[in-house]
Amino acid sequence: MFVWNNGEPIAEFETGECWFIMYGRKDFEKMTVQQYSYPKGINGTMVIGYNLKTHDDVDKEYKRLMDLGVKSIFEPTTNAWGQRTCYVADPEGNLLELGSYGE
Repeated sequence: MFVWNNGEPIAEFETGECWFIMYGRKDFEKMTVQQYSYPKGINGTMVIGYNLKTHDDVDKEYKRLMDLGVKSIFEPTTNAWGQRTCYVADPEGNLLELGSYGE
């Protein structure tokens, strides 16, 4: 499946249980209300996303990762389009997204 979000610069591809979502760096900075340096620091050139079953699962996994000392980039937030999402960084600075459209 391919979606071009109503003219917004976002492309989404779904293959089985994996999604590939592409959007501009500035769009990500606007969404997270932060600026990032590339490629040093947080690597914003790609995000590995995990689709969880429920909004509560996003919160639980985020808390588990924070308890392990993982770097938080964007705390769990329910977006206008209904997805609850958050971002963390792995030890190399790659972005990991935890998200759910479930309630």
